[in-house]
Formats: sequence, C-alpha cells, structure tokens
Amino acid sequence: MSGDRVLFLNTVAGKGSVGRIVTGLSTALKERGSESLICLGRWDSPAGHEVYRIGNERDVYIHGVLSRLTDRHGLYSSDATKKLIEKIREYDPDIIHIHNVHGYYVNYQLLFSFLKNEYAMKEGHRIIWTLHDCWTFTGHCVHFEYAGCMRWKEGCHDCPEKKQYPASLLLDNSKDNYRLKKEAFNGIRNLTIVTPSEWLKDRVKESFLKEYPVITVPTGIDLNVFKEQKTGIWERYGIGEKTLLLGVANPWRERKGFDDFLKLADAAGDNTVIAMVGLNKSQVSRASAHRNIITVMKTDSIREMAEWYSAADIYVNLTYEDTFPTTNLEAMACGTPVITYRAGGSPEALTEESGIVTEVGDIEGVLKAVRELKERDSKETAKSCVEQASRYSLDQMFRRYLVDVYGLRTDN
Repeated sequence: MSGDRVLFLNTVAGKGSVGRIVTGLSTALKERGSESLICLGRWDSPAGHEVYRIGNERDVYIHGVLSRLTDRHGLYSSDATKKLIEKIREYDPDIIHIHNVHGYYVNYQLLFSFLKNEYAMKEGHRIIWTLHDCWTFTGHCVHFEYAGCMRWKEGCHDCPEKKQYPASLLLDNSKDNYRLKKEAFNGIRNLTIVTPSEWLKDRVKESFLKEYPVITVPTGIDLNVFKEQKTGIWERYGIGEKTLLLGVANPWRERKGFDDFLKLADAAGDNTVIAMVGLNKSQVSRASAHRNIITVMKTDSIREMAEWYSAADIYVNLTYEDTFPTTNLEAMACGTPVITYRAGGSPEALTEESGIVTEVGDIEGVLKAVRELKERDSKETAKSCVEQASRYSLDQMFRRYLVDVYGLRTDN
C-alpha cells in the first residue's frame, strides 16, 4: 500500500505547535515501520528524526529583508528551493505533507511548479497540505477577520494588513500575490487540504482552493501534561477568595485582546483577579497599572502553563481572530471552563457545559458569562471540561492523519 514514505515540509520542527505536530507525525510513522524525512527552513533540527535543512540563516535573512521591502513573500530563496526539489527527487516519497509554506525559507512558485508538473504526475504520489492559517489564499495576510477584509474571495488589492506578518514596509503587492498564488496552487493532481477547524474549512471552500477535497483534523494536545493538578499559585500571589481569570497569548497584541483585558480589569471590580501570561516588558508596564492584574512574562514551560490553567477559575480568550486555539483545549483539560469571542475557530471545541461564547468586543457580555459560570457547580463543570478535552488528544489526531488522511493501516 502506498504512503510508507512521507516527506514533511514546514518552517520548523520540534518547536511551536505546528513543529510539534510534524515531529509527532514523524514518530507515529516510524512506530508503524514507515519512513519519514522532515524538510525544515529554520532553526535546529530535532533529535531522533531524519532532517533536511532548506537553505541557511543567510537565506532566511535575505528573504525576510526583501519581503519587507517588496511585499513578495515566498518568491525568493530560489537556490535553496532548487536544492530542495533535488532532495525530493532523490527521496521519492509516496506522500509529501506540507504545512506552513510561509516563513521566509522557500520559493512557492518553483516548488509548486515542480509538484504540479512532475511529482504529482507520477502514479501513487499524493500531496497533503495542512493549512494552519489563511495565507495560502490571500494576497498577503495570514488572518483577515480583525481587519474585516473579504477581498480574498474575489481578488486582493489595497491590503489593510500590509504591515502585519509577513510585513511589508514599503510596497503593496497584494493584487499580484493573489494572482500568483492562484496560478501556483491550483490544478495539482491528488492534493488534499487538511484544516484544524471547520471555520477554516469553510473559508477554503469560499476561496480559489475550493475545488480540492478538504478534511478537518482538529489539533490535539498532550493530555499527559495538561490535566488537573495541585498548584501553589493562589498562595504565591495572595489571591484569597477572589475569582481568578486567566488570559494567555504569544505574542499579546490588540487583536489577541490585550486592550480588552485591560477594559475587563477596569470593569471586573475588586473581587476579581486577572492573570495575563506571555507579556513583554512594555505590556507588563501597561498592565501593572491595573491593581487587579497579575503580569507574567512569556514562558516556554508547558508544565507551568498547566499549573496556571489548573489554578484559574475561568480561562478567558478574547482573540479577534484565530484558526483553532489549543489554549482553549489546554484549559479545559485542566478542568477550567472557557469564555471566548465568536471569532474564527475559537468557539468550535466548546460545549454549553464547558464554556460560553460571547460576541467580539462585548466586555459586559464577558462579565455576564463570568457570573454565569461562577454560579454553576464547579465539580460538574470541571468534569464536563475534562471530558470534552479528552476528545482532542495527540494520539487521536495522529491516528486520524495516519488512517483518514494518509490512508494507512494501523494496529492501534
């Protein structure tokens, strides 16, 4: 059966949510006796995996600088991409599983011309493309909800998100980018798109990628780490009998709800404490002006995050745009209910028992939701949260990829 040799393509591997998905899938393949090769564009190679580095730091730097000047992200790194294509020919995988193409490391025109006209034309070759954002079908941005822009449906131009990642300081090339992506990404045999949320699947079906089959595989979390646990946070910060609300972002920005959290702190009153995790120094300074906000700098410790989730009464996610935030799942796995805006795929993992969805920007609605959740039986709520989060384990995600997406047999 085909699919025993898989080549992964992503910006990074082993770090960040997408990078950990890549290495997790690679491990799952090896455990069933299959082969994998991870082709990555940036940073260190993860131990225990066969890895091919695309280009080098100089290539990434030049690609980034030129992108910022010309707004032609993904149209540089030609030499590195040509060498990647030779590596793909040499490895001859049954499946190429693409994740993020953006990230200043590959030339998508060269790569997809090869995939369309050579690789996909061979019998038994398949391409899986997991989209983690909207960059693939827009002329510039990775998300458009905050800007309220729908130009991507017909043809991008005059981009309101030009200064957002992948930022352009000078030119607006969104009209040409849209045309070039549409030409490059369409007409490829045996290509299947995967999305982590139904929200993104629906957006893909409204875009120029609508002819491709789309499968939704929600992102999973490590339930061995994210689970209810004892914590000394309440004593450490002297929270006492107050309600502890938790917000997490990396990085915090206005579109991630930073300003809304400050408004929430002003409106919540003295019986509520808000912990904001992931702040930078300037944000700490602003947030510290509110006496009921606990400021916490960025942490890479997932165990520390599990402790914060377990300590909180409620996890509050005031993002204005997101594909499928796993922080909601992580909080629920620790027995903590979630309040989130009706934005992107953020509400999808919630049930009526495990959280409440409010309208974007409605601070009074958030406070009302806090009061409602506080009135519920906390033990029953925690049980419902854990049960809901258990549907999104890493093992379940990997199995869905192996069986439903790759079409491989598994004995597990």
